[in-house]
Amino acid sequence: MNAAIVVHGGAGASGQHQDGCVKAAQAGEVLLRGGAGALEAAVAAVVMLEDDGRFNAGSGSRLKLDGVTIEMDASVMDCGGRLGAVAGLQKTRNPVLVARAVADTPHHLLCGEGALRLARHLGYPAHYQVSPQQRNQYREMIDKLRQGGAALPGVASADFIDYWNYVSPAALRMPDACDTVGAVVRDDQGRFAVAASTGGAAPSLLGRVGDTPIVGSGYYAGPHGAVAATGIGEHIMRHMLAREVYQWLADGMPLQDALQRAVDMFDPAVDLGIIAVSATEAGSGSNREMPSCALGA
Repeated sequence: MNAAIVVHGGAGASGQHQDGCVKAAQAGEVLLRGGAGALEAAVAAVVMLEDDGRFNAGSGSRLKLDGVTIEMDASVMDCGGRLGAVAGLQKTRNPVLVARAVADTPHHLLCGEGALRLARHLGYPAHYQVSPQQRNQYREMIDKLRQGGAALPGVASADFIDYWNYVSPAALRMPDACDTVGAVVRDDQGRFAVAASTGGAAPSLLGRVGDTPIVGSGYYAGPHGAVAATGIGEHIMRHMLAREVYQWLADGMPLQDALQRAVDMFDPAVDLGIIAVSATEAGSGSNREMPSCALGA
């Protein structure tokens, strides 16, 4: 069976970042050619995206509403039963590596301080970095909440002030982003895997967890393929989107038809992107500009 890898840099991310997706896909492809399995290749691709700094993951993660906090989620899964995720992880360069480690523990999902302690136990040092791009976006959006209206589709800006749960007083600062990075892989043995990582949504309350670490919502892998979603997590979770698309593939629906059906399920105001691999196909779909790369499809 031909190996394939598809990566994405987030629904709504700039197409100018396409080169980052190409490099990430190539990093995974090199491992596949060397005999590595699907999960190893998917994780390697996401590590590249986390380290890039231009994507909302790892070193490019969004600042929370207080202008200081960064909370990250990540996940991995393969068709052989390995499953691991972290939520609300702080001060760690590569959350996807911690998620991969969780897959070897007795658990599937660790959050907050527990996830952070595991990262340190594994030897991943403290890391806090805000990219210049994110600093600029934060400053540019400082007045957006003050303008009222909908901060996110179906969410009033005032809600973030009414339920403010940060230590610092409400600063009314808001970058608008909900994107994620992800990779889906089919190796030459016909095994499937997915890995995903995000710097979280903005605006959001402290402790918010989106679809990225929730199995079946932001990601899913099984014997018929692998799927990763990106966009506004609160909408994706309502549909258990990754699992839904996976089932369509398992039922024999052509991959591009399944991806388009997923996109069509959502209001056009909701950012949505999705990538998938099956036994014979690989591809991506989105209702926004979304940098991506598919190799070996």
